[in-house]
Amino acid sequence: MKTELTNGFGKVYLTTEFDQANGWVYNNWKGYQTLAGIRVGADACLAPLQQHACAYLLNDNREVIGPWDHAVEWIVTEWAPRAQAQGLTHFANVVSPESLAAQSAEAMALGLGERLHMRLFGSVDEAKAWLRAAQAGG
Repeated sequence: MKTELTNGFGKVYLTTEFDQANGWVYNNWKGYQTLAGIRVGADACLAPLQQHACAYLLNDNREVIGPWDHAVEWIVTEWAPRAQAQGLTHFANVVSPESLAAQSAEAMALGLGERLHMRLFGSVDEAKAWLRAAQAGG
């Protein structure tokens, strides 16, 4: 089931769903991200992870505008431990390499360290290939 979250202007800022065919949760973030929106959105993706006992997350930030540094500490200290407790092991984060969002994603990856397998990708195809390899035990 697809979940769409909207901001105060009625625009969708996150679509999250369990991708049955691939066995992962797919998040598609769009536009500028507020701390409150990120908290609600990140928590929303915990439901399909838990519901499907899913260890894999494909997080697409290619359409994010601006940085989201204001949420990095919360993601690392609050969200990631809860996601891991539900079984998340692999987090593929797709970003536009030259974007400010990519810098935020790099800060998040550094904060997570070795606690969660997280990689940054410049394309969805590369991220999918990494997740498939992880699912196959590679």
